[in-house]
Amino acid sequence: MPLPPVPEFHPLAQPEAVVSVGGARFSVLTDRLIRLEFSKDEHFEDRPSQAFWHRWQPVPAFKKSISDGLVEIETDFLHLKYIPTTRGFSQKNLSIRLKQSDVTWKYGDKSSDNLLGTARTLDGDAGTTKLENGLLSKSGWAVMDDSDTPVFTNFGWVDARDHVKSRKPLSSLLNTFSAKSKDLYFFGYGTDYAACLSDYIHISGPIPMIPRYILGNWWSRYWEYTQDELKSLMQDFQANDVPLSVCIIDMDWHITKTGNKSDGWTGYTWNRKLFPDPEGLIEWFHSQGLRTALNLHPANGVYPHEEQYTRLAEWMGVDPASQKQIPFDIADPRFMEGYFDILHHPFEEMVSRKKDSSSSQNEGVDFWWMDYQQKKTSNIPGLDPLWLLNHLHYQDLGRDGRKRPFVFSRWGGLGNHRYPIGFSGDTFVRWRTLAFQPYFTSTAANVAYGWWSHDLGGHMMDDLTPELYLRWLQFGVFSPIFRMHSTKRASLERRPWMKPERIFKASRSVMQLRYALIPYIYSMAWKAHKSGISLVAPMYYGNMDSPQAFEAKDQYFFGSELIAAPITEPANNDTHLVNKRVWLPDGTWTHFFTGEHFIGNQWHAISADLEDIPVFAKPGAIVPLAPFVARGGVDNPDVLDVYVFPGADNSFELYEDDGLTTDYQCGEFCITRFTLQDGVFTIHAANGNLHLIPASRTYRIHLRGVDQTSSDHVSGEYNSQTRTLSIEPFVLPSNHSCSINFKESK
Repeated sequence: MPLPPVPEFHPLAQPEAVVSVGGARFSVLTDRLIRLEFSKDEHFEDRPSQAFWHRWQPVPAFKKSISDGLVEIETDFLHLKYIPTTRGFSQKNLSIRLKQSDVTWKYGDKSSDNLLGTARTLDGDAGTTKLENGLLSKSGWAVMDDSDTPVFTNFGWVDARDHVKSRKPLSSLLNTFSAKSKDLYFFGYGTDYAACLSDYIHISGPIPMIPRYILGNWWSRYWEYTQDELKSLMQDFQANDVPLSVCIIDMDWHITKTGNKSDGWTGYTWNRKLFPDPEGLIEWFHSQGLRTALNLHPANGVYPHEEQYTRLAEWMGVDPASQKQIPFDIADPRFMEGYFDILHHPFEEMVSRKKDSSSSQNEGVDFWWMDYQQKKTSNIPGLDPLWLLNHLHYQDLGRDGRKRPFVFSRWGGLGNHRYPIGFSGDTFVRWRTLAFQPYFTSTAANVAYGWWSHDLGGHMMDDLTPELYLRWLQFGVFSPIFRMHSTKRASLERRPWMKPERIFKASRSVMQLRYALIPYIYSMAWKAHKSGISLVAPMYYGNMDSPQAFEAKDQYFFGSELIAAPITEPANNDTHLVNKRVWLPDGTWTHFFTGEHFIGNQWHAISADLEDIPVFAKPGAIVPLAPFVARGGVDNPDVLDVYVFPGADNSFELYEDDGLTTDYQCGEFCITRFTLQDGVFTIHAANGNLHLIPASRTYRIHLRGVDQTSSDHVSGEYNSQTRTLSIEPFVLPSNHSCSINFKESK
């Protein structure tokens, strides 16, 4: 029973990039990223750490000067000075100057203007969660302390660093001890956020492509559904034209009343009273185009009531007759082998085993909801069990080398961007909680953690108004993952059709809109994989010189083309409208839905009705959408509605692949490029594996934000309410190109 596959590491920096002087070692990883190490006994760490796996990078141009009294390293952007000593780094002996801004960092400086990253969870949050530091700051530098994080062994397991294992209890408190081993990463990128994130994912590992189906709508509720009730609920979604792609079964899928010392939260045995035929249920989900996950609380180990107890006990060398609890031990490789092979793999293969299928793809539970938050320590010093759980579950789900893995879990620390997606925890049903989530989600981009999933509608406490429910769903459509969830409380109603009629219709409309957006969002997932820039990103990206961009915390870039500013406060009791204050960068921006123009580099007061979502397209924006249909769909569409917003030249790459496998890593994908140049819109011939996309497509081109006079020189139907000119649909083979001239003829 092997452990999950070991990822490919490149932990050693190139020798030419390394400058060693006594107990100090400096690795010039890029021209703006330097690793700073000190070890009194000159025992440096060459193994991959929790966050940093690929230190072998092209050697940037730099100069070095070494003398008895001074070491200098100078790149195009940074100038490091170090006075050698046996007492370790200090304010007096180590500094780095950012040459472009003439800002100097000295060892030990605390960044008061760090732009922050993310946090482990929003459990119990009402808008006050403290965020960890990120890779960007207003002063242009950030330091990540990697000194005490675990490292990987040659066998792919994890271990504490030698200095951590040998540390005496008292010395762990003496953070100012001058000769303490240090392992720091200095990020000196100034305002170049794109270069910072790109370099970070090259050294830490890329953001993986997520399965396409997880971009559809999710249903989840902590509730004791029976098997028939859950199937009936899914049919109700279909009957009400509310599309779904994922149905999660919360913890009542397993036995919770155990009759022993187990508290029932951890479980691996189906509750047959609720689910008499779980294989049949999973098979039925798949037949309906639904994927599913089971909730997992592993921290309490395995008790003797579990069906798997005897086999796991024998594997662990425990006498099954003893009826002893088998503790959960993330630090024990043998336990973790049994944990995956005995406790989890049978669920992932349950349907294929029932069918005696010869398919290489397992058929069963599609993924796991890792609802782990109990412990933050383990028998490996410095190891947070959650990070290792995320790492191992991600590697294990992709163990066949073909299935595209992901985990659904809380944030486990720096480097966790390699294991999307994030479960943000159990929040309060409050307006202030919703108001915090746009900022929380966008700021996570500063550590490349771009796939947060929130409990839309809030998790616990009473619902306040149906209006709050709708506003949360509107935010969910323009967020990374759309997932409804709530705790076990009858008053927390999440079914859209059980809301007042106007709320229901608006909710259904946005949930259908989510499916239309999938081609656009999936293309942004590819961009995040290649660049490190997340789908949802702060307004100061590209606008570091604008103080207003830092003030606009409740809005964000939604991909390369759009800005979303969701409504996060209740309407005025008299007008029934919300006045939303929105800041837009330079240029003329267009309201995505109404076609109204807004001048950039200033604030605007946007009046929003109940159904309104303030979303703005940049000058020249190109946004491909799937058809707006009742039941939705996640496949590469046969019909594309491409919305074009004139005002500047631009290009957009529509990315498509099979949506499920890791074949994209071998070049198995297809890109269709759209360009808008000097008034001419061009659909270029698709490039790549054309078998992955329809042989031909029906295109419907919509020119939004234009006057009716545009129809004088381009034939089409004009909608004055949305200021949109829609060109007559046409069919285009995927290997052909086509141009439409929007320029007014002279």
